[in-house]
Amino acid sequence: MKKYNVGVIGATGMVGQRFMTLLDNHPWFDVKVLAASPRSAGKKYIDAVGAKWCMDTDIPEQMKDMIVMDAAADIEKIASQVDFVFCAVDMKKDEIKALEEAYAKAECPVISNNSANRHTPDVPMIIPELNPEHAKIIPAQRKRLGTKRGFIAVKSNCSLQSYVPALYPLSQFGIKDVLVCTYQAISGAGKTFATWPEMIDNVIPYIGGEEEKSEKEPLKIWGKIEGDRIVPAQSPNFTAQCLRVPVSNGHMGAVFVRFENKPSKEEILNIWKNFSGRAQELNLPHAPKQFLNYFEEDNMPQTKLQRELEGGMAISIGRLREDTQYDYKFVCLSHNTLRGAAGGAVLMAELLCAEGYMD
Repeated sequence: MKKYNVGVIGATGMVGQRFMTLLDNHPWFDVKVLAASPRSAGKKYIDAVGAKWCMDTDIPEQMKDMIVMDAAADIEKIASQVDFVFCAVDMKKDEIKALEEAYAKAECPVISNNSANRHTPDVPMIIPELNPEHAKIIPAQRKRLGTKRGFIAVKSNCSLQSYVPALYPLSQFGIKDVLVCTYQAISGAGKTFATWPEMIDNVIPYIGGEEEKSEKEPLKIWGKIEGDRIVPAQSPNFTAQCLRVPVSNGHMGAVFVRFENKPSKEEILNIWKNFSGRAQELNLPHAPKQFLNYFEEDNMPQTKLQRELEGGMAISIGRLREDTQYDYKFVCLSHNTLRGAAGGAVLMAELLCAEGYMD
């Protein structure tokens, strides 16, 4: 695979920092540009981040002295230096939408961690193991934007990464209804316990906008390309409650599911064990070898023990059992800033590079 020059837009935030750790010594991607808000522009990255650096490892050496550019004012200059950008900015939705389209129209593909374009009909929202075929909408998007190379692709909401990968391979049995309760880490809000002491010994039963995302976004993943748009599926029916819990990293989901044709427990476990997707077929650098991992112990998976499984890119599942109202219930876990955010975006970029969309 050839080397691609990449940029990170929103490099100083928590997800931006996670991109730094994932892209350090990446076999395909060389980080050439870091960009952020005007208050960080012109500073060395180490100075722009300062005490806000919250990763477990140090700032990568090659990035410490890079001069941060202005994400909005330097679009043309940035686009001329990179093959594509990762975007993880903290702005209003309409501003994000305008920014991402501006990069795309500057012939710079955008791999977005933001939610602003997730429901744009010709913008693919890809989990590489589940719906890689949605990348085929990119030519239609380019036609709308009037671009040759530029486009936008987004990853889904971080909480979906725990339960949708476990459900999607079971579609052959006709999934009718899904109830999910998510227990979400504070890093999903860009926080640490040092910056959010109110979360210590506390649970907050509300995360703004999260339940709507958890109910609607899976339907786009299940959707089909029709003409120049991705049409969301009409089913399964999702209902969700989302709680913020005192955990640093890792989102857990408690899932209840009803089928049209109820499978046996053995059938479900066999499907999970043997499931792999396009990411594994292509042997992408950040693809987990075993995507779905089932734990037989009654008290597994546990956030602290399993969130780092396969570099934080694998999904952990446990406690599959029959239910008195639904057919089955189980729990699942994913690392929210790795698989759920920056890692999922890097894996999607690897997929799009391998499939020729970045050339």
